[in-house]
Amino acid sequence: QVQLVESGGGLVQAGGSLRLSCAASGTIFGINAMGWYRQAPGKQRELVAHISSVGSTNYADSVKGRFTISTDYAKNTVYLQMNSLKPEDTAVYYCNFNGKYWGQGTQVTVSS
Repeated sequence: QVQLVESGGGLVQAGGSLRLSCAASGTIFGINAMGWYRQAPGKQRELVAHISSVGSTNYADSVKGRFTISTDYAKNTVYLQMNSLKPEDTAVYYCNFNGKYWGQGTQVTVSS
């Protein structure tokens, strides 16, 4: 089993920044892919950013150029730096580990 603990969400004005963190612990072998997803009210959960076990990244078109995903593989921790935030970025953000495990979610609210 793997446990994920997220932090860093909150309330920010449009144009501001937030940094999310997600630390994985438990039974972990090797280097694993990690990602961030989000779910806004009334919408499906969507991929925000993903980083593979070899460091390749991909982003949703809506966040390209504004969000950056990074990881400390030694600490099994993934980060999401979010800049130039928009009200439409408001959602619960979830960390995903290796496509299988999910964090509890952290709320990000961007006010206009």
